[in-house]
Amino acid sequence: MNWYLSVLKKYVTFSGRARRTEYWMFTLFNIIFSIVAGVLDVVLGLGFINLIYTLAVLLPAIAVGVRRLHDTDRSGWWMLIGLIPLIGAIVLLVFFCLEGEKQENRFGADPKAA
Repeated sequence: MNWYLSVLKKYVTFSGRARRTEYWMFTLFNIIFSIVAGVLDVVLGLGFINLIYTLAVLLPAIAVGVRRLHDTDRSGWWMLIGLIPLIGAIVLLVFFCLEGEKQENRFGADPKAA
């Protein structure tokens, strides 16, 4: 849960680097909360709780993705490859799974060293 909250504290911080753990734990909790919000929508018959949650975490999700790419020494602009159906998602998945640079790169110091 601390990983999820740390990403929310860096709401729109696109600079720096994010470890794999930070990215994947945020993604895991994001999926869990989205499922809970979807269930609440169905049970309560409202239909907008999941939409509000999705809009609230949209920028932090993009920001942590950009920082994750920075950890692998790639520009955040690589996020746009996700717009290509299927192939883009696969490429991003591979990039997000790769281990980050062990030394300082152009985006900052190694987050594991801190």
